Amino acid sequence: MADWTPLRRVLADVTSSVTLPWAELDALVGGLPNSAYVHNAFWKGDRSGWPGFTTTSVRVGESVTFVRSGQTPSKEPGRRPTPPPVRNADSQPDILLIGCVKKKLAVPAAAKDLYTSPLFRKGRAYAERINVPWFILSAEHGLVRPDDELAPYNLRLSKTPREYRRAWGVRVVADLDTAAGGLTGKSIEVHAGSAYTDAIRPQLIERGAVVVEALAGLRLGPRLSWYGADPLNRPEPSPETAELVNRLRKSEMAIQPADFLATDGAGLRTPGLYSWWVDADGAVDLSRGLGQPLHPGLIYAGLAGATRANGRKSKNTLWGRIKTMHLGGRHEFSTFRLSLGSILAEASKAPEIDERALTDWMHAHLRLVAVPVADADTLARLKPRC
Repeated sequence: MADWTPLRRVLADVTSSVTLPWAELDALVGGLPNSAYVHNAFWKGDRSGWPGFTTTSVRVGESVTFVRSGQTPSKEPGRRPTPPPVRNADSQPDILLIGCVKKKLAVPAAAKDLYTSPLFRKGRAYAERINVPWFILSAEHGLVRPDDELAPYNLRLSKTPREYRRAWGVRVVADLDTAAGGLTGKSIEVHAGSAYTDAIRPQLIERGAVVVEALAGLRLGPRLSWYGADPLNRPEPSPETAELVNRLRKSEMAIQPADFLATDGAGLRTPGLYSWWVDADGAVDLSRGLGQPLHPGLIYAGLAGATRANGRKSKNTLWGRIKTMHLGGRHEFSTFRLSLGSILAEASKAPEIDERALTDWMHAHLRLVAVPVADADTLARLKPRC
């Protein structure tokens, strides 16, 4: 429930009128109620939240102007300096949307890695920190999941025709509605430029969503400050590194565990990278155990045999890691196997992990990509990214 006391304190010092950015007002009262987003009547008449004032120029998602009763607002109402909005710990969104940026890798990559600007990296880190479902708003591709692979492109939504933006917004919201299983009552936090938010805001509100624009009105510097420190502030990967990581994301290269074992280790008794993929039926099983939806596709990536931090060479190999640890029948030797076993045990309400059943499930529903890398030092440089 919104607490209007801070707003009344702010208005107490206003002699004529003041315009408050929507995000600042939302943070000030601890989260505006849903009716503030969808019902014009909420802002009409005398309200206990702002006694002695009326509202004019209510721009949902952008700003609200408060005018002291008996005063006529000037054409340029006074505005208080706008500090970076402070996030209310109790107003965590249900879904986060982050706009695409111009700066990208030169090679295809997962969307979360393709965009490389400091602003996007901070937005991604924030999304992963608050641990809510998040998507990327791509001017070229619309609504994109973080793990979707994209090729570099050069399209800015703000430079497209109005009709393109309108159709783009309709498509994005429809896709989001499907992905979220409905938007009614959900809080959608948008971290993107006005071209993106303006294109989707009306459709989101029409579908009953609450639209939160935490960074509305802020320039680049304050936006970066809003996020705080950037834990993803690392150098861009070299072309060699980007190509290795990109190979892990090629689902068409994934093979069945039985086919992997049939190689008897040929070409795999070396350091390297690997990724695990789950099919549709397996994703249903994992979703049941996790208590939240998980889509078919890439679920885990790792490496084996990287040079250790102390410079010593590792004896691990792709063959040993996957055959002995992942498929070897004992979850104590594999965090991946332990995670899967725990999730499936929860799904079936089993008191403990059934090793044989887990191995059978992995053979039935998982595929893997194995990428040999002869240089263990190269893997060591990759390790912080994996």
